[in-house]
Order: sequence, then C-alpha cells, then structure tokens
Amino acid sequence: MQSSSRMKVALAGAVLGLFAAFAGPGSTASATPADTTVGDVTGFAADGSVYRLTAGRTEARVSFVTADTFRIELAPDGKFTDPTGTDITLPQGPPPATRWRDLGDRYELATSKVTLRATKSPLRFSAVRADGTPLWTETQGLTWNQDRTVQTLARGADEQFYGAGMQNGRGNTSHRDKTVEVGVDYNWNDGGHPNSVPFYLSSAGYGVYRNTYAPNTYAFTDPVTTSAKEQRFDAYYFAGDGKDALKDVIGQYTQLTGKPFLPPVYGLEIGDSDCYLHNANRGERRTLDALKVADGYVANDMPNGWMLVNDGYGCGYENLAETSAGLADRDMKLGLWTEDGIDKLADQVKAGQRVAKLDVAWVGSGYKFALDGCKDAHAGIEANSDARGFTWAPESWSGAQRCGVQWSGDQSGSWEYIRWQIPTYAGASMSGLAYTTGDVDGIFGGSAKTYTRDLQWKMFLPVTMTMDGWAANDKQPFRYGEPYTSVNRASLKLHESLLPYIYSHARQATKTGVGLARPLALEYPDDPKATTEAAKYEFLSGEDFLVAPVYQDATERDGIYLPKGTWIDYWSGRTYRGPVTVDDYSAPLDTLPLFVRAGATVPMWPGSIRSYRDRAPGDPIAWDVYPQGSSSFELYEDDGVTREHRTGKYATQRAEVGAPQSGPGDVTIRLGASTGSYTGKPAARPYAFTVHTGDAPGTVKLDGRPLPALTSRAALDAATEGWWYDRDDRGGVVRIKTAARSTDRAFELRLTDTSAVGGAVPGASAVLAAPTGQELGAGNPGTVAVDVTAGTRDATDVRVSLDAPAGWQVTPAAPIARVPAGTTRRVEVAVTPPADAKPGEATLTATARHRAAGTDRTAVQRFAVRVMPPAPTADAWASDLVWLRSTNGWGPPERDRSNGESAAGDGHTLTLAGQTYEKGIGAHADSDIEVYLGGRCTTFTADVGIDDEIDGYGDVAFSVEADGRVLWTSPRLTGASATLPVNVDVTGARHVRLKITDTNGSKSGDHGDWAAARFGCA
Repeated sequence: MQSSSRMKVALAGAVLGLFAAFAGPGSTASATPADTTVGDVTGFAADGSVYRLTAGRTEARVSFVTADTFRIELAPDGKFTDPTGTDITLPQGPPPATRWRDLGDRYELATSKVTLRATKSPLRFSAVRADGTPLWTETQGLTWNQDRTVQTLARGADEQFYGAGMQNGRGNTSHRDKTVEVGVDYNWNDGGHPNSVPFYLSSAGYGVYRNTYAPNTYAFTDPVTTSAKEQRFDAYYFAGDGKDALKDVIGQYTQLTGKPFLPPVYGLEIGDSDCYLHNANRGERRTLDALKVADGYVANDMPNGWMLVNDGYGCGYENLAETSAGLADRDMKLGLWTEDGIDKLADQVKAGQRVAKLDVAWVGSGYKFALDGCKDAHAGIEANSDARGFTWAPESWSGAQRCGVQWSGDQSGSWEYIRWQIPTYAGASMSGLAYTTGDVDGIFGGSAKTYTRDLQWKMFLPVTMTMDGWAANDKQPFRYGEPYTSVNRASLKLHESLLPYIYSHARQATKTGVGLARPLALEYPDDPKATTEAAKYEFLSGEDFLVAPVYQDATERDGIYLPKGTWIDYWSGRTYRGPVTVDDYSAPLDTLPLFVRAGATVPMWPGSIRSYRDRAPGDPIAWDVYPQGSSSFELYEDDGVTREHRTGKYATQRAEVGAPQSGPGDVTIRLGASTGSYTGKPAARPYAFTVHTGDAPGTVKLDGRPLPALTSRAALDAATEGWWYDRDDRGGVVRIKTAARSTDRAFELRLTDTSAVGGAVPGASAVLAAPTGQELGAGNPGTVAVDVTAGTRDATDVRVSLDAPAGWQVTPAAPIARVPAGTTRRVEVAVTPPADAKPGEATLTATARHRAAGTDRTAVQRFAVRVMPPAPTADAWASDLVWLRSTNGWGPPERDRSNGESAAGDGHTLTLAGQTYEKGIGAHADSDIEVYLGGRCTTFTADVGIDDEIDGYGDVAFSVEADGRVLWTSPRLTGASATLPVNVDVTGARHVRLKITDTNGSKSGDHGDWAAARFGCA
C-alpha cells in the first residue's frame, strides 16, 4: 500500500520523466504559442483502404480499419510518427472494402457502414453513417502549436459525452459542459483521474480514441475541443448504430485495444491486503501471520478469495511457499505487491502467487512502462502456472483492460468517499474498463458504519478488496463487532451467491467490452434523466440490478431514480412503475437500496457458501425469476481457474421465460441444455427456482408432469422435488425444486393460473412504511408506529407484527378489520428493548398479513429505530456522554485528547493558545458528534479553536445544532485565531450535534477542539 506523502516522494523522479516523455516534437518553451490550422487540400491519393490528403507541407492520412472504424492522422511536417507502436492497438485483420469519390468541394471516403467527408477548402472532416445520419463535424480544421494539437467539433443540441477512463466522482452522468483531463495526476481523491483512457463516446453514436501516450484535455463545451499535448494528431473513430449504439462503440473500441480479460472466479471474491513482515504500524510479525487473518475469515464464515501479504513499502516476504499452501488450505490464493518490479515474478508464481498488484512507484517515465508492466505481470503468471493472469493497477492507460483490474488508489474512508466513488466505477465502464474498484472504506480513516455501507454496494461491483496496515485499526469485515459483522457477512454472501450472474457478465465483457457496473445512460440512452444528476449516485449491476448506495449517515435514502419499466424492491417485493423518483426509502444499516428489473432471470448459487470451492459439481443452480413478458439469460460456466476456456472448454445454458406483460396468466420457464464441455462439468444436477409472481399458481408442471404441491418450507426442503407458494416472502414467491437432471437435456416448467411479477391484480397488496426518527429508551416500554397503506383494493383482516432483535419484547397490535383502498392507517405496536440494549440504531421488520383482491397477502418493511441512552440528570461533560454519531475527517474524534493522527488514542492534551484543558473533544473537520439530552439540559458551554498541535494551520467553523435547527455558528477560525468561548441555550433540546466544517477546501490541519465542552442539565 502507499501513503499519500510517501507516494509523492517516490514518484518525484518519475513525474519529471513523464514531463519529458509527453513533450511533442519540436517543443520549446513559449508563453503564448501560435496556433496553425490546416489549410486547403493540395493533393489526394488513394491506396486501397488508405487515403492521403496533402495541404502544403502538412499531410493527413485516413485508414479504414473495419467497416465502421477508421483512423485519421495529421503530420504538420508531413512525417508520420506513432509513439505507441504496437503497444495498444491490436491487429484487426484485412481492411474493409472502401470507395471514394470527388464531389468538387469535398472528397467522400466510404465503407458499407460509414462515410468520411473531407471538405477541401480548407481541409475539414465530418462523418456520417451510410444512411446519411450525421455523427460528427469539424467546425474548423485540425489546429496545432508547439504544445498541442486540437480537434474542434460541433456539439449537438442534446448531445451527451462519456468516457475518458476513471474519473473520480464523475463519469456515470454526462460530461456535457465540463472539461475532462486525461493523464497522470496521482490524485486518488474526488476530481482526480487515475487510470485515464484517451477515449470518449457521444450519444450521437460515435466514439474517439486518441492514439497517444500524451495527456489529453477534452472540453465538451460548444464547440467541443479535444486536445493532446503533442504536435501530431492520431485518432481512431468508431461509428455505432441502433438503440445500443453506445455499447456498439465500446465494443469497437475494445476490439481495437483489447477486450477485457476473464478473471479467475476467486478474483471475483473479495481480497485482503496488508504487510505481514515487520509492519511498523502493527508491531513485529511475520508473513505466516497472514494465515491467522485468513483464519478470521473462516471462523466468521466470510468469503475471501485471495490475500496480498506484502502490501507496504519495504515490506518484503518470507516463507512464501508455506504461506501459499496455508492460504490454499483456507480456500484462498496468494497475492503479492510488486513494489520494486516483477523481476522475481516467475519464482513467486511457482511458489503459489496468483495475484499481482502493481504500483506507481516503479512505473517509469510514462504510461508505456505502466502498460507494459500490466501485460508482463499478467503474462508472467500465465507463463509459470496454469492460472489466468490477474493484476491490479492504480495508474493505467488504454489497453490495460485486457490484463488487469483498475484500482482508484489510496483514499480515506468516510461518507464523502462513498459518495464520490459511486459514479466513478460505473463511469469507467464507458471506457471499456470492465473491472474498476476501490478499497472498502479506504486505507485510512473510516468507521464501522462507513465500512459496512461501503462494503454493501461494492458487492455489486465485480471486484474489490479491503486493505489494512495504514488505518488506525485492521479493516477486515469481522473486526467491528455486532451488528456490523453480521451485516458484512450477509453482504459478502450475497455477492458469493451472485457469482454465476457476475461471472456470466464477465464472460460477456470479453465479447462486448461492457463491464458489470453500468451508468443508467448505457441501458436507457433515451431517458433524459439518465444523463443528469438525478442518476449520479446510483448504477446498474448488469442489466438487472439497480443499486442506490447510502452515502450519508442516515437510515433513509432520497432521490432514487428508477427508469422506464417495472422495478421490484429486492428486500420487500414492492413494485414500482418507472420512470419515478423514490424518496424516503427505508434503509437501516442492513439494507442496501436495491431494485430488480422486471423480466430479470438471475442465476445464483443457493445456500450460504463461503467459497466457490465449497461447491461440488452436482450442486444445484438456483434461478431467481421476475416474470414479465419474454426474457432470457445465458449462464456461462467453465472450470473457473485455468485457461482451458480459451480452447473452447466451457458451457452455456440459456433460460427463457414467458409470462404476461402484467396481471394474470401462465408463466413458462424453459431451461435449455447446457451446451459445451469443461473439466469438472456435472453430467447431472438439480435445479431450484424462486419465481416472483405475487399469486399462487394452480399447478406447476415439469415437462407436462405435475410436481407435488407442498405446504411448508420444511416440507420443500425435505422433498426431492416439488413446489410451495411462500406468501410471506417478498410479496409472494413460488419455490420449486427438481431432482437431479441431465445437464445435456432441456426441460420446461409451466406455472398455470398465476401472474407476472406484481400479482394478478397489480398494486392490490398493501404497503408499509414507518415514520422516521422513532426512538425507544433501553428498558422502557414504548410504541413503534407503522403505517399501512392499502393498494388498489381494500385490505381486510390486517394483522401487523414486528420482528425485533433478540431480547426485545413485542406485543402485536390489534387486528384492523378494513383499510379502504388507497388510504393509510397508522398502527402502534408496543415494544420494550432490554435494559442493556446498546444505544444507537436497531433494525425492525414490520409484517402486515392481510387479504386483498380475494387473496391472502403479506407486506413487509425493514426500518430503523434508535435506542436512546439515559438522558443526563445533572451537569455533564460532552466527552463523558454516549455519542450517537461520531464522524470525523481524519481518524476517530478523541475524548479528552486532541485529534492527533489516524489512530484512536493518539492525541495529546487539549491545548488552545497555550491553555490546556483536561476535558473536551478533539476532532478534525469535517466532524459531527451527536449526543442525547432528552430535553433535560439548558446550556452548552465550551472554548473552541484549532489545537496548538497543528502549529498554525487549519481553517474551520464550529456549529451547534439541536433537533434539526442551527443554534449557533462560529466565524471562520484559523490556527492563528484567538480561542472563542461558546455559550448556547439548548433548553428543551433532545438531540444536539457538535459540528466542525472545513472552510477553505483543503482540510489540511483542521484539528478543531471543543475544549471544556459541558452541558448544564437539571
């Protein structure tokens, strides 16, 4: 791993090399370089699929690569160069048939798919499809000076732009009206652009790849100007077509520069990374100590696919073969960090290494070295084992998608970190980067809650890892205690169960170039909101899952945009008709806002496995089916580890579903034969199906033969085959089991007299909601309110119950005879938490069993309540109270100490302007600490300022909030400001939040103290 400061020192020389490498030919220092624009065409020559246009001493060359891909080069001095050589672009086979004609004012150069027009006076290019549909048009000719070359294009009225590789905090919504930088900057944070790619694509249906190692700047203004820092022009153009034009363009770009690689299945499981030899932050230990951490995953029943055991500058390793064997015994693979290069890779791979994480400290002068490192490390693993190459890199370039995972670098865990990472990875998919990710909760900072929230949504990325060593505490998912350990386990196991779906998409990416994580605009290009801020903090995982992560310290999520179609809440089964924006979505800690597209047919591994190696060849495949209209999914399978799939050793199996578009009818599921073969392929296996209908079927038939109808989950589990309608699961699902069947034979299931997802009478079921801000006192009887809203039909005989944590007492509410259609009835349920209940958030699940539209139905809803500690009964120091919330900008906030560094307890005596304080809170902007007063206090007093430990730095403001109202805000305070006394009236306040916010955007040295912070209470 890298610390930001150490990384910058290590890279100083490399950056100087980059500057030299990026200078164009003939480059000289100039404050105002003069621009030259290409002039009139003075000569033309055709040579098969290659055309030359001369403008004085300047020469342009057009080369058609495929029927819809062509290249334009411009040499101002008439001498063509190509610094990338064969590094990036791959051979494309014979060139296409082309034709040309001279129309007087222009030349037209064409294939069967695209026409390039070259206006003669002056030379300007434009491209159209074969049917004349415009793609792009230059508003002026190519322009250059000693520093850069620029293309200027007209911008369409509604044209949107995507791509440019990994753009931190951006990318899954349009770049329109923005300027995007492409090139090395070593900025891992919001606004940085690691893993840049000089490729962009347009909603007009075209894409452009600048064939260069030089930095690029793309200004998607009006007009669009795209430049590279070199005195040459070299770009490939891709012409997409049809409703999937954007996907088509990504496919063409990755056909040219390389399709994404297919990772081993263990590479799709979470990884773990740390230094285990002489770790300065963790005390003396040895490489074999990694096995103790691996044991933690096993003991906590948590998936983990691989471990990097030397991830730290100067770490090294020992006992490599023994460590690898020990990890293998725990179903994990060995990974190593290539701190000093890959010279020893062959011996390391022979000892068991299967993952190589590359680092920026040795990339040399430019992206060529980094790209070569990725390719060489990938090839080195394959040359010395039968495994697939699997690498990670933090600074890569076009072409790296074919050899590794692109990782966003060293970051600090926080709510902000989650927020800006959401658009980052889905946006990177628009540049053919199929595997992009960041560390769970960063490598610095973070907390139990931010770790849990970050892990939740990253389980819908194909790859991720957790990193230790630089944080104050180890960051494995089992380190935080309950409820976090249980929630993290559930997230990891959901990802594990979805590996057939994820792996099938990985296979698709090798053909299409399109990764699992996708912006809404890729699947819904005609939806105007998909390009905007409305969809920025959500993404699609494949075509079927819409993920809207929680990126604030909250138990609700607002602004979830669902595009056209029917969407189903993954947890409750509630259906939504898009386009619609969902606010107030209930999202307690264990609930990721997650929606499934109607029509989805999702292959899964059933059960609760910890590793892909826990599966036997004859274990079942489970299909999670959301029937609506006609839909299908192709399952891809191979041995998951070796490279035999490249020689055709794999199998595919297609599931096709036919159902009503809405409402009642039969549902047919046809599972085709598994076509193909691979080592370990089962000759036969059973199947399981979960069919989300909302109404029980009359019969379930397997190839025309009725399956037995069973009456309980236990009976279904005990049976070899049969079906059972579970009315209580997500609005009503049909669970079906088959006996083992030959994988080489197709079969058909037919569910009669049932419905599409959503039920025979869509919207008939009641839905539940819980008011926000509900509180209970530990050991004190209370009530919890639940709102029951009837659907399109009356809800009758409504019985509301609550599922609460162990030890809680719940008394079901009295039944409600009738809730009229479309109306809401509030129900209060008596609840008493135990006296030792931990203060903070607790998850409850409300269940309303009722009857609607002539059928017994069940509605469920998870929601959070807060358990409050006892309110103070006398004056109390803020540092002695329970903190219901304690977010901090660097490390944890400290009680009666200054903030110090990132570790807990590493602060010093609180000191402001030379005065020391025994009591108080040391924090770092942005900080937010919440305490519960229960209306018992009247005053809050403190001295505030920047702690002396920071020696004059810092720039912050303090504020006090009570029950959602701002009571007091300080002026801006710096390290040079005098100590500011605080005296705030908090009479009647139940909740008080003490906040410190950054005021200059740097957050450097923002060590703020609430010295002598005290509440005056009755």
